[in-house]
Amino acid sequence: MPAAKVQDSSLRGIVEREATTLGIPTIAGYLQSQLGQKITAYLSGVDHAKTVGLWISKSAEPRDLPKTRLRYAYQAARLLIEAYDAETAKAWFFGSNALLDDEAPAYVLRHARTPDDLRLVIPAVRNLVEAAVPSLVEAH
Repeated sequence: MPAAKVQDSSLRGIVEREATTLGIPTIAGYLQSQLGQKITAYLSGVDHAKTVGLWISKSAEPRDLPKTRLRYAYQAARLLIEAYDAETAKAWFFGSNALLDDEAPAYVLRHARTPDDLRLVIPAVRNLVEAAVPSLVEAH
């Protein structure tokens, strides 16, 4: 088991607040810096990676559904990166997940048609993170 990088039990609450309150340029910038521009575009459901750069520079703004996908992806990525690292986060996004009917979380994010389609993504990430940092997933 990897050494947990996080000791603060309030991180879950912080990440949930950030995913809700941070601007899309900040969220997209974090995802791009940690996962890469192509993966960020894929997770958000857009076909062109350069679109992510436009969001970050505030030259364009995503529609509502891509915004929602980015917020869910941000929350999942932040929790994974704090518990493990960016490479583990990438592997989690693209690996089969039993809690998501054996779909990869990235596929679920990209193909969600409503916010309800995303409801199991965060519980799925908490399942993995709990093994590394039990206090990260405790209710507050």
